[in-house]
Amino acid sequence: MRFERVCLGALSLLAVSPAWAADGGYSLLGDWPVKVVSESGIEAGLRGNWSYDYARFDDASFIDNDAWRRQELSAYVRKPGVFELALGYDFRNEVWLDNFVRISGAGGDLRIGQFKTPVGYEESAVGTAATTFMERAMPVTAFYAGRRLGVDWTYEKVPNWYFNLAVQAGGDLLGDNQGRTLGGRVVFNPIKDDTQILHLGLSASNEKRQDDTLRVQVRPEAFLTTRRLVDTGALNRVEGIGRLGLEAIWQRGPLLVQSEYLRIGIDRYGAPDYSADGYYLAASWVLTGEKRSYKSAAFGNLKPSRDWGAVELAARYSHIDLNDPGSAIGGRQSDWTFGANWYIGQHFKLQFNYVWADASRRGVDLDPEIAQLRAQIYF
Repeated sequence: MRFERVCLGALSLLAVSPAWAADGGYSLLGDWPVKVVSESGIEAGLRGNWSYDYARFDDASFIDNDAWRRQELSAYVRKPGVFELALGYDFRNEVWLDNFVRISGAGGDLRIGQFKTPVGYEESAVGTAATTFMERAMPVTAFYAGRRLGVDWTYEKVPNWYFNLAVQAGGDLLGDNQGRTLGGRVVFNPIKDDTQILHLGLSASNEKRQDDTLRVQVRPEAFLTTRRLVDTGALNRVEGIGRLGLEAIWQRGPLLVQSEYLRIGIDRYGAPDYSADGYYLAASWVLTGEKRSYKSAAFGNLKPSRDWGAVELAARYSHIDLNDPGSAIGGRQSDWTFGANWYIGQHFKLQFNYVWADASRRGVDLDPEIAQLRAQIYF
């Protein structure tokens, strides 16, 4: 299989990395020279995330698959605290990533371009290279609004607070999602020290779409299948869309507990309004003792403290309810996901996820079990 060849290739590179370091060069498991810094403090660099996945289903109605999940590459030029210019593209999914100009000063950060809408912590705040599980939780992917063109303002100069307000209009760089979105996110850290962090967040947005149709659907937490087990079908006569997100995260040493509640409300003209919600609860434990970094109201990736890497175990329960009698019967679904991650140096990660989905829609019940593997290179 192609996945096996990818793993063998990655392990071959890892095998020669100590020799690289012994010759005085850069260690493959250490930091990589992906940026340059001028004497004036201006940085120019690259960011990347390349992930290859394999998924096996116990249900014959699903098809086992292996494929690239992401092929993301971004370039940036910045002077910290002054400005940043970023340009990024996902070659696998053929979508533009965050592309913007940001100006920083005493009044906060002003960003102009394409960037993520603010509702949904896992989507809006956490990069694809830093996710604990191979896929984000169902409610996040179902209700997330995607990237849009616009302007936003971020302010972090009040101790233990984070503020973000956005006005996005004109769709995205692919010409989709035409309309206007107003959104905001605020985070408070009642506890934030070297031993533990408590993160409490609230976000909301209001969207006015030019296209008056919306469809709410979601795959099980395995994106190598195209099947959606819960699905509202097309909701027509959509006038406005409201989204609400609540987030709570606690980290103490190698333990991290995380939860979100998300809700979507759709105002329709000449048809019943529609609403749906969902939530998840997740926990992870780093067996080797490391903890995740925390910056700008988001937790980052692990950096192993040992030559052979770091190991993390995780579990998550997520639930979504797309039934709104009188408007749409989209179904209900609950997923249990169990994961194990091996962080090999600062730029390699191997992930295993086992997902048990339990879905019911219009009298049809499905409960596929899915085993997934990922080989990831990120920088």
